Amino acid sequence: MHHSTIIFTVTNDLAYDRRMQRICASLQKNGWDVTLIGRQLPNSPALTNLPFKTQRIRCYFNKGKLFYIEYNFRLFWKLLFMKADVYGAVDLDTIIPVFKVAILKGKKKVFDAHEYFQEVPEVTGRPVTKFIWSTVAKIFIPRADVAITVSESLAKEFEQLYGKSFHVIRNVPEKKQPIETTASGKYLLYQGALNEGRGLEHLIEAMQKIDMPLKIAGEGDLSENLRQQAKALGMEDKVEFLGFISPEKLNPLTAQAWLGFNLLENKSLSYYYSLANKFFDYIQHGVPSVNMDFPEYRALNAQYRVAILLDQLSVEDIITVVNKLKNDSESYKQLRQNCLCARNELNWENEEEKLKKIFSSLILF
Repeated sequence: MHHSTIIFTVTNDLAYDRRMQRICASLQKNGWDVTLIGRQLPNSPALTNLPFKTQRIRCYFNKGKLFYIEYNFRLFWKLLFMKADVYGAVDLDTIIPVFKVAILKGKKKVFDAHEYFQEVPEVTGRPVTKFIWSTVAKIFIPRADVAITVSESLAKEFEQLYGKSFHVIRNVPEKKQPIETTASGKYLLYQGALNEGRGLEHLIEAMQKIDMPLKIAGEGDLSENLRQQAKALGMEDKVEFLGFISPEKLNPLTAQAWLGFNLLENKSLSYYYSLANKFFDYIQHGVPSVNMDFPEYRALNAQYRVAILLDQLSVEDIITVVNKLKNDSESYKQLRQNCLCARNELNWENEEEKLKKIFSSLILF
């Protein structure tokens, strides 16, 4: 029997892309022959135990316009000589070569938007860059045979912009076996990229008035600045930077945390409409979290009551929320209990069923 083949492309390091690892593994398990193409960075870890094929592209340039141009050019030539029934572009930064090759070969095209690309903070302040990505989106997105994204808010926004219906596949983790936690390890946790607009400067400053350590798992553009900030405030002992942590090591780390953080500044529509993996990761491990009062978190919290939502991002608000919860063990217990209930619904096993349906429609038409 011929398995339908599908190639997905991203511009990031495959080792840390949990969403794509899940999607590819699920499709592979359900009869597809999957290849995921990403980039090879100087310090990219080896990829082991992935049930699907992977390829990496090594670039001469590693950031900025030249990187995008080089990567798209290399990707186009690579795809031209690869056979597939379906070509999938993840986010706008790979859509041009992927859709061009698919159109040339008369094959099906999938677009998966992980964020509102032309509205991320790195782009919003640069009108020319924003104009270019918006134009790319208008030209290519309506040509997708199947379009998916990560949240209902983004799906609605994209449908209005591009006149194309979007399926929603949320970034939820697999069901976790509860990890026995030791009561002694009370700490706050931020997991994810250390980039602009993530509220990390506020969080580190707030730690001066919070009597509990903070662990930060991840790296990003602000890695150096944030380390300097913690040092300048004399908080090296209280704020611990763990660097990149593999998913296997992250599970026990998250499970032992007392409270998780997901603080986005309302700097861009991409952030305002976002629904971050970490929100669900915290829930899966029974860890209450502090999030912004944005549409997706508001809707989910109204249903499950697993988090505390902040109206605005300020150092004072972070301090107040943490200290209040610390002194109210009943409220904390209730939040934790709610997380343990919600995890039975908000998991990848449920999301995978939707994914199977969406992709089986591709084979039929």
